[in-house]
Amino acid sequence: MLWTLIRRHLRPYLPHVAAVAVLQLATVLATLYLPSLNADIIDNGVATGDTDYIWRVGGLMLLVAMVQLITAIASVWFGARVSMGMGRDIRRSIYTRVDRFSSEEMARYGAPTLITRATNDVQQVQMLVLMTLNFMVMVPIMSIGGIIMAIQEDPGLSWLVWVSVPLLMLIVGFLVRELMPLFQRMQDNIDSINGVMREQIMGIRVVRAFVREQHETERFRDANATLTDTSVRIGRLFVIMGPAITIVLHLATAAVLWFGGHRVDAELVQVGALTAFMQYLLQILMAVMMGTFMFMMFPRAIISGRRISEVLETVPTLAEPAQPVPLEGEGGASIEFRDVTFAYPGAESPVLDGVSFTAEAGKTTAIIGSTGAGKTTLVSLIPRLHDATSGQVLIDGVPVTDLSRQSISAAVGLVPQKPYLFSGTIGHNLRFGDPTADDERLWRALDVAQGTEFVTDRTTGEGETAATGLDSAVSQGGTNVSGGQRQRLCIARTLVAAPRVYVFDDSFSALDVTTDAKVREGLAQHTRGATTIIVAQRISTITGADQILVLEEGRIVGRGTHEELLESSQTYREIVDSQITVEETA
Repeated sequence: MLWTLIRRHLRPYLPHVAAVAVLQLATVLATLYLPSLNADIIDNGVATGDTDYIWRVGGLMLLVAMVQLITAIASVWFGARVSMGMGRDIRRSIYTRVDRFSSEEMARYGAPTLITRATNDVQQVQMLVLMTLNFMVMVPIMSIGGIIMAIQEDPGLSWLVWVSVPLLMLIVGFLVRELMPLFQRMQDNIDSINGVMREQIMGIRVVRAFVREQHETERFRDANATLTDTSVRIGRLFVIMGPAITIVLHLATAAVLWFGGHRVDAELVQVGALTAFMQYLLQILMAVMMGTFMFMMFPRAIISGRRISEVLETVPTLAEPAQPVPLEGEGGASIEFRDVTFAYPGAESPVLDGVSFTAEAGKTTAIIGSTGAGKTTLVSLIPRLHDATSGQVLIDGVPVTDLSRQSISAAVGLVPQKPYLFSGTIGHNLRFGDPTADDERLWRALDVAQGTEFVTDRTTGEGETAATGLDSAVSQGGTNVSGGQRQRLCIARTLVAAPRVYVFDDSFSALDVTTDAKVREGLAQHTRGATTIIVAQRISTITGADQILVLEEGRIVGRGTHEELLESSQTYREIVDSQITVEETA
């Protein structure tokens, strides 16, 4: 999975990869050439006292060193460009795929792990690619070239190469084998701690309201301790690596000096050749060590690549149609449910069972029912946030499964049950449905949503950073405005988008009775000609609807106008009686 992921996202950067290979080849050749020049200076310059030879060869060494420096810097630059660009492309691929996920896929993964996979996991793959590009040519050529050059300098000491290199590789193999399961556990632990932190931050008001700070602190402490324990285990293995490599390097150096000294004394090799051999041996071991660092990253990157690929290979249940049907027409669009059944994966019984109705174009359809009756699920099928398990949902006679997401978004405007605002300004949030809307259009929408007064008076920041009105700041989720203000801004945002179908999913629950009445009065004028579907708990919100659907346990148990349902539906009368008496509504 890791190689498939890298290969897929590396194709646009192949010219840069080729440049890295060429530059690294030049760097390695220069590195391998320097010990040979150093040996020449010692044996033919220092030993004979030939100053001219020392200057000539020394100048050549300086030139080779400059080439080595320039090519090494350029190689790292190109490698960084490739790895960072590839990381950006992988993050974009993850976001694009997650953006197409339905609620089922989102629930299956969860926000914390998706965030971790798009950030920490991608970073691990990035670092592996960067290390691989920096060492992909250097390690094998320096290892093989170093062995050839070392044997050429003194074949009698070549056995030191065949002893030290396998010993170093044996240490690396042991560490990699031990690290693989720990890295898998570490990524899972990062998911867990992200999940705990996100839950605690989002629910901080509930935590404080119930004085559960100590309990939540212990939850975080447990998750943190688990991650720390895994990190410490990984750290212990990394701690072993440094001394082990150092011991091998020092033993190899000592062996060269010991056995090489005897060979120099026996006049079997010159001092310069012995020095060059020691340098080549150290280069070989350093190349193996650099390869070790690269291989140390493989276990974690493999785990991360597997997790990223799992997301990218998930086929969204809400697939775009191969040949979308255009949605034509102006004004309100009719919404039709034909024997629709919907069940969440793994649920024992469906949330909706055989629901059939038509919301006529240009008219208002209200949906009411007890908690858990399936109201929110029903309206979420209209903008295709879910796909019906069976049956069809149609907009102007066209099944939503045959429409593109763009067409559905342009036709249907949903004000969700839980209003959500994005970080930015009020103007930025209101233009979410139509980025081209001017300020006048935003203020008209705010007038209808009864938000003009609080937006006009609103100021955020101080001094030169102070902003008012549409330019005032909104925090993530809209946490710096009240619940009622948040609902009104979300209603205004949908009005700015001017869809053909307005879906209000219990969007007036945070409004007081007076504001609710004013908003509904403004909506009646502003949405004239459009189709309106309202999910509500208050009877007063829906009494003027052209059609009211009474939902109970996923089935429609009553339909008609307010007056008709008072006569024909016991469930509706019970809902009315729980709020106001029948006599007051007659």
